[in-house]
Amino acid sequence: MSKKVIVPIGPQHPALKEPACFSLTLEGEKVLSAVVGVGYNHRGLEKSCESRSYIQSLYIIERVCGICSHSHSTCFLQCAEELAGVEITRRAAYIRVLMGELERLHSHLLWLGVAAHLIGFDTLFCYAWRDRELVLDLLADLGGNRVNYGINTPGGVRRDVTPEQIQDILSTMDILDKQLAYYVELALGDTVLAARLANVGKLSKEECIHFGAVGPTARAAEVNYDIRKVGPTAAYAEIPFNVITDTHADVFGRTVVRVLEMVESVKMVRYAVANMPDGDILVKFPRKVPAGEVVSRYEAPRGEDVHYVKANGSEHPERVRVRAPSEANWHGMAHMIEGDYLADAPLIIAAIDPCYSCTDRAFVLNNNNTGEQQVFDWKQLRQYSIDFYKKEHGFDASKIKIAEKKHF
Repeated sequence: MSKKVIVPIGPQHPALKEPACFSLTLEGEKVLSAVVGVGYNHRGLEKSCESRSYIQSLYIIERVCGICSHSHSTCFLQCAEELAGVEITRRAAYIRVLMGELERLHSHLLWLGVAAHLIGFDTLFCYAWRDRELVLDLLADLGGNRVNYGINTPGGVRRDVTPEQIQDILSTMDILDKQLAYYVELALGDTVLAARLANVGKLSKEECIHFGAVGPTARAAEVNYDIRKVGPTAAYAEIPFNVITDTHADVFGRTVVRVLEMVESVKMVRYAVANMPDGDILVKFPRKVPAGEVVSRYEAPRGEDVHYVKANGSEHPERVRVRAPSEANWHGMAHMIEGDYLADAPLIIAAIDPCYSCTDRAFVLNNNNTGEQQVFDWKQLRQYSIDFYKKEHGFDASKIKIAEKKHF
C-alpha cells in the first residue's frame, strides 16, 4: 500500500497573500516532488501599454508590483529615455537612487517581518514592520504615496528633495542604524533562528546559475551578481557600496543577505543626500519616440528586473515586456521544496519574496491544433472569454456593455 499523499497549497492559503497553487507529493512529512502552478493573477498590463502614451504607460508599469513600483518604473523609463535619446540630469539620477534604496529598505523589512511571522517569531515581525513604517513615511513625503510613490517621470523625476526632507531622511537613518544593529546580531548570532532556517530550501551556487536565480536568492549562494555593480544605471556608478553574498545557500543565507543589504542601503542613502549635485530634475521628453527597441536592467529588491520596449515612432510603445525577478526565481522553486518537510514549504516559498502579480502571464493558444499561434486583439480576446464562460459555466456575458473610454 502506497504511503504517498498529494497535498495542495493554494491557490488560497493562510501563509500566501496572493494566489498560487503548489501540488506537493509527500511520503510521511517529506516532500518527494513539487509542482508549481502560477497564472491566477494575469492582468494584461503589457498589452495595456500598447494603446497608451509613454507617460500613461508609466502609471501602469508602476503597478506591476506594489513593493517594487520604483524599480519597474525606473527600468521602463531607462528604455524610453534611451530610445528618445534623452539623458537625465545628475540630480535626477541621485534622487532615483535615493528612492530605490529606500524602496529596498521597505521591501526587505516587509520580507523580514513576513518570514518571522511564518516561523512564529511574531516579536520580530512587529519590530520589522514598525521600522518599515518609518521608511514608508519618508517615501510618502518624497513622492506623495506610501507604495506607488510616483516620483519618476519621462526625462527625470517629478519632485525635488528639500533641505528639510534631507534632515528627516538622516534622522530616520540614525534610528534605522540602531535597529539594524539588532537585526544583524539576530541574523548572525541567534542560534535558535539559525537552527530553524539553516539547511531549509537549499539551492547551491551551481543550481542558482542553472535555474537562473537572481537577487538575494542567488547571492545567498555566493553568486556575486548585482546590477548596481555589473551594469550600474542612474547614479549607482558614483555611490560606493558592497555587494553582499553568503555561503549557506538556504533560507538562513537569504536572511543574512537581506539584513546586511539593508545596512548597505542606509549607507547609500546617506551618501546620496550628502553628495547630491545641484541642478534641474527634469529634461524635455518628446511626445513621439523614435522607432527602435531597447532592453534595460535594474536591481530591484528581489533581484534583476528586465524591461523590453519596442517603439514605432508613435506616441505609444508597440511592445512592452517585463521580466520581473520573481519570474526568474520561480524556476528553482520546486527543487528547493523537494526533500524538505511540508511545514517548511510556506517558508521556502516566502524566502524568494515572491510576487505573483508581476510573474503571471497569459497562456498561448494553438489554432485548431495546427501548432500555429493565435494572436488576439482586444475585441477577439473579449469574445473568446465570452464564448469560453458560456460553454464551460453557462454564463452569457455578451450583453454586458463596456463603458466608453473617457480619458484615453
